[in-house]
Amino acid sequence: MKQRYLGRTGLQVSELCFGAMTFGRENEATEAESHRMLDRFLAAGGNFLDTANVYSRGVSEEIVGRWLKHQDRDDLIVATKVRFPMGEHPNEAGLSRKHILASVEASLRRLQTDYIDLYQVHCWDPKTPLEETLSTLNRLVQRGTVRYLGVSNFTGWQLQRALDLTRERGWEPFVCLQPQYNLLCRTTEWELIPISLNEGLGVIPWSPLRGGWLSGKFQRGMSAPPPGSRIEVAEQKGWGERWSAYNNEYTWRVLDALHAVSKQVGKAPAQVAINWLLRKPAVTAPIIGARNLAQLEGNLGSTGWELSPEHVKALDDASEYPLVYPYDFIAKAAADR
Repeated sequence: MKQRYLGRTGLQVSELCFGAMTFGRENEATEAESHRMLDRFLAAGGNFLDTANVYSRGVSEEIVGRWLKHQDRDDLIVATKVRFPMGEHPNEAGLSRKHILASVEASLRRLQTDYIDLYQVHCWDPKTPLEETLSTLNRLVQRGTVRYLGVSNFTGWQLQRALDLTRERGWEPFVCLQPQYNLLCRTTEWELIPISLNEGLGVIPWSPLRGGWLSGKFQRGMSAPPPGSRIEVAEQKGWGERWSAYNNEYTWRVLDALHAVSKQVGKAPAQVAINWLLRKPAVTAPIIGARNLAQLEGNLGSTGWELSPEHVKALDDASEYPLVYPYDFIAKAAADR
């Protein structure tokens, strides 16, 4: 597995990041299976791990921590997050100074480490002044608790304002963006990717397979998700990747192209979908997830080869989403200039 620099930093990470959201989650990865997958990812040349305090209410971090204590810590890049509720108390959520400082200490204990390589705010917090959040994060970097800062689930203006404010105050900036980005979510390209390119942020997309839609299990003509699949569970729980949200012509058009390219290149649809992301500007490392070793093996097969420009274009054309205002107006004005 190749190594890439994370944005404009000097930090080198593997071109795939292993996401630990499934670790300890009901009906997903047990601790033993999680550790087997971590061992396999490491053996494949991976060094970049992503979790969050909120994943299974800290259990994911604990599972990673118990594995981490048997590894050479400096060989690994460990990322986690803060923002969402970890308890019932009103100060156990958000991006206040109190919650960030309490959360980072709790994450360090669960991960059994002295420092966090990449500490990410999990989502925008409209109730906390941005200055309070950013000054607190700056302090964590200064004291060595955190090495780099990242952000997830921000809009374009929110990300740009945060970057501008850190520049104005001389604080440590965000160097990494973790957005949803995949063949079924191209709106990330409208503002977030251009900002990342302009500001030198690394991009580590979450849900590169959109919860399973791009895994190869779905094809035109299906009337319901496979029994026991994540999409069936998503429909029951109201998750974003639920069947009712994606059972439409746009999805089937994208999947038609994905299966066609998959046959042409002799790779699994999931591998094609992830390799497409690896070819996109600003992307450093898609975050792959797995419930078991077999799924991880399949995802690891997305590296070591490259889609041709023609195949990338075929997938681009099929997944292109109609522009809305003002993007359509601006695009037309640029074309007419």
